[in-house]
Amino acid sequence: MSQTDIKILGISGSLRAASYNTAALKALYELLPPGVTLTEADISDLPLYNDDVREKGWPPAVERLRKQIAEADAIIFSTPEYNYSIPGVLKNAIDWASRPPSQPFAGKPAAIMGASPGAIGTARAQYHLRQIGVFLDLKFINQPEVMIGGAADRFEAGKLTHEPTREFLKKMLVSLTDWTRLLQQKK
Repeated sequence: MSQTDIKILGISGSLRAASYNTAALKALYELLPPGVTLTEADISDLPLYNDDVREKGWPPAVERLRKQIAEADAIIFSTPEYNYSIPGVLKNAIDWASRPPSQPFAGKPAAIMGASPGAIGTARAQYHLRQIGVFLDLKFINQPEVMIGGAADRFEAGKLTHEPTREFLKKMLVSLTDWTRLLQQKK
């Protein structure tokens, strides 16, 4: 892998069409460092996790997600906060993808961001996701923590227009890219 080939997989924890979190994820396309690509995972068609189903074989949507995770060099989660935690659809996607064999999250560099109309911008959900990431052996960046509060004032017509937030997202991308390259050198 060359110095400039970094493939990031973005996973939005929201299924809502007008989601701030999906809009924040889409804003990253305009902010990527040179040589970095972003692909979005679609978790909308995943069935509810059921180990009896898994024992019979991976559903096609799960197989697709696991392959996307395995092929990515890094992961970015963009999560809303529901009831002080991550949404059920995001947890469901993680539960499906993380089952053996070949758990694809292990050792992957990762970042978390989240947008919310509230003041603390998904802080509690992000800390829960970090806890889950410990078990998954994700290698999260520590800084910057991207918690987009007051999201209604930062997005217009589904587009992130708040320039200081865009700059903050750019810093997160640079941090994740640098962290990914560092971990790749250690392999």
